[in-house]
Amino acid sequence: MPYSGKYRQESQGNFEPFMRALGVPEDHIKLGRDLKTLTEIEENGDHFKMTMTTGSEVKAFSFTVGQECEMESFTGEKFMGVVKRDGNKLTCNMNGIESVTELVDANTLVNTMTFNGITFKTTSKRV
Repeated sequence: MPYSGKYRQESQGNFEPFMRALGVPEDHIKLGRDLKTLTEIEENGDHFKMTMTTGSEVKAFSFTVGQECEMESFTGEKFMGVVKRDGNKLTCNMNGIESVTELVDANTLVNTMTFNGITFKTTSKRV
């Protein structure tokens, strides 16, 4: 199934404990907990461009599956990582955060991130 498209976040679980574990300031957590992210994905073979818009904040990055690329953490820290593909799953260790993004059906994108035993999960639907 192709990832290309726009997805609006419908639900999230464990946002606040996850962000606290990462060291995100409490005022940023309060601002972000009720915002819904719009994710736009452009897929061309193994090359992806992802743009995530949350409120007025826009983060964009590109990567090619299996090749090292620069990414940015929730706290704004830049780091290098490699995205791997396993069927409909994209996985990456993002500076200690294990991330799995899965296209569970043609219209549902699920992202699960785990850090220090705390898991944050979002479910988004294609728009």
